[in-house]
Amino acid sequence: MAQSKSETERKYTAPAADDIPWLSDLTGVEPVAALADQGVQDLDAVYYDTADLRLARSSATLRRRTGGTDAGWHLKLPRGGDTREEVQVPLSEEIPDELRELVLSRTRGAPLRPVVRIRSTRSVRDLLDADGGTLAELSLDSVRADSLLDQGGHAVWTEMEVELAHGDPALLDAIEEALARKGIDRAESPSKLARALTETAPAGTVAREPGPVEDPATAGGQVCAYLREQARTLVDLDPAVRRGTPDAVHRMRVACRRLRSTLRSYRSVLDRAATDPLRAELKWLAGELGAERDQEVLDERLDRAVRELPAELVLGPVAARLTAWDAAQRADAHRRTLDALASPRYTALLERLAELTSRPPLRAKAARSPGKVMTRTLEKEYERLRRSMAPALELPPGPDRDTAIHQARKAAKRLRYAAEVARPALGGTARWLGRRVKAVQQVSGDHHDGVVARDALRRLGIAAQAAGEPGFTWGLLHGQERAAAGVREEQLPGVWKRARRSRPGGAHR
Repeated sequence: MAQSKSETERKYTAPAADDIPWLSDLTGVEPVAALADQGVQDLDAVYYDTADLRLARSSATLRRRTGGTDAGWHLKLPRGGDTREEVQVPLSEEIPDELRELVLSRTRGAPLRPVVRIRSTRSVRDLLDADGGTLAELSLDSVRADSLLDQGGHAVWTEMEVELAHGDPALLDAIEEALARKGIDRAESPSKLARALTETAPAGTVAREPGPVEDPATAGGQVCAYLREQARTLVDLDPAVRRGTPDAVHRMRVACRRLRSTLRSYRSVLDRAATDPLRAELKWLAGELGAERDQEVLDERLDRAVRELPAELVLGPVAARLTAWDAAQRADAHRRTLDALASPRYTALLERLAELTSRPPLRAKAARSPGKVMTRTLEKEYERLRRSMAPALELPPGPDRDTAIHQARKAAKRLRYAAEVARPALGGTARWLGRRVKAVQQVSGDHHDGVVARDALRRLGIAAQAAGEPGFTWGLLHGQERAAAGVREEQLPGVWKRARRSRPGGAHR
């Protein structure tokens, strides 16, 4: 069974000699009080990747390692800065299926094969505090890397690694300052694999994500930069969604919506013949993720409402019924999510997304200055929101008004995301607009969540009555949701009025 841990480390250049007198100086770094020699380990790791190194290019590594204290399969995924998530699976001959699934968003189904073998002789010292607790681990490694690609070479080097154990992350900064005083600098490569591929891979092999080809000072350059950021977010969140990490489904769904919205709003920059099919697939994926996310939101809302009721108003096994209902709904929703991520349709979507971000289908306007192009885009999205808001404010309360408010909410999201794309070009104008429109989105969103909650409460009440349980509490909660909907409907004209004051384009007319 897989185990996961967070790993925070930094790599440094180091002399070849293992016995380094200055190591004792690290005891002067607060709160390091002593160093404990943990002996020498011989490590042998074979790294796997696709033929075009898709894992390495996305800062992920997959290896099978023997020797040391943690032999097995190790998958390392970036988290930002010096921190990575390491997923470990017990040693086996073949790549574990679980790890194949966790890298699918990066490999996009391409076969994995051995690409490099790295053997290290590691001398380990623990950095201890005054109570003997381990703060960090310092390793000196003598490394030999052998390419397993055709016409690859080999390389040897020595490096040092400091990995945080239970200390404050600021400890790494203090250690780095002490090392710098001894002339020891950070390593240029973030990992052994990155250095091994750089020094041993055949000529022409690219082990890093290619840089953007668009001019960042153009509308196309800024739109594509945003698309790449959201595409990376989607890919990075895939493993967390598969493993049921809290909030991962929500964040992945938002990435889908941001991508889809940007492709729609900035059609003047990108060719619709290429982007419209991708928008349809992103809508499909967001819909599949939506079942799980909507259940999360609904359960949190209903659970909070029940807990806030006075005890004398909770009649019957309300909490137990709600818990059982949520467990069943979530299990079905999570299976739907996993089925979507295991489908060929999802893999094809990832391929299309990779193609779009690496070779964007730019139109002529993409080469223009971003200010005017993006202002015009925001004006168009504002007008769509205005047209959606009119019926939402004019219709009498009821299902038609509920639908109109939901449509206005979606239009507000599109304008907000378009403003996010425009921030580098329009600065405070786009930021201020985004904040005001977010308020519209939040009020209309809470209204919609209430509509969904009322439907669920009605069904739960019917089920309770059929089981011979009191229906009073379910009816009370339904009434509270209706009252809250009325409050939101009263708030909506005010937040919309404030958003109208931030109408885009005023500064450019």
